[in-house]
Amino acid sequence: MAATPPFGEPDAAYEAWAAREVAHWRQGVLKPAGPLAQAARGVQQRINRAIPEKVHAVVTGVIERMTRTILTGADMVTADPLLDAPLKERDQRALKAIADYKATAAVEGGVAGAGGFLLALADFPALIAIKIKLLFDLAAIYGKPGEAFAERLYLLHLFQLAFSSAGRRADVFHGIEDWDARDHPESFEAFDWRTFQQEYRDYIDLAKMAQLIPVVGAPIGAFVNFRLLDRLGETAMNGYRMRWLAAQR
Repeated sequence: MAATPPFGEPDAAYEAWAAREVAHWRQGVLKPAGPLAQAARGVQQRINRAIPEKVHAVVTGVIERMTRTILTGADMVTADPLLDAPLKERDQRALKAIADYKATAAVEGGVAGAGGFLLALADFPALIAIKIKLLFDLAAIYGKPGEAFAERLYLLHLFQLAFSSAGRRADVFHGIEDWDARDHPESFEAFDWRTFQQEYRDYIDLAKMAQLIPVVGAPIGAFVNFRLLDRLGETAMNGYRMRWLAAQR
């Protein structure tokens, strides 16, 4: 996560600090891909082109169905939106939630890494479920109703932003800017699931494959899951801070 928040500051001073944090985060998100990132992306794209189209279609379908099921599940919404709270209280609660989910994901990844190939495969959907549940909890903390379709669509975009390549992140980010001032689709049909699954899979492929290595799979699985939840938490916090600050203008 980023710098330690100054929770002892008055609300106005805290909001000014948060605005600077969001600006710094935005700058990092929009930073062009460097030479190493471009080279790695080129290798991954060549691998993707070598994979038969039928395989891509199957993987896309599995991720789409799994993600839709999780996003539309009523059990994902477990808390009412937090109302009439200052940003610093929301951030405090968000950091606590992220820490709890990182610990859960680390334990799950460690068990999967120690359990061999089949458990490592099972970690894939389990980790998506943990990530999306975190996003729903953060939505409630920042005062957003998880039942609303537009909010679920926003969560999907935050997920995509966190795990997109450097070359794709700017496009995803611009899609969530001024979110509350724009109209949005009323279904997931317009969403680009193929790009979503490729970007997500490419982002975690090497790290998750390391879970399969005997002996070291467990600590690697725990560390990787911890880091993935940390990245998602930072992305979501800043995404919701950005919306909260825009609403105060």
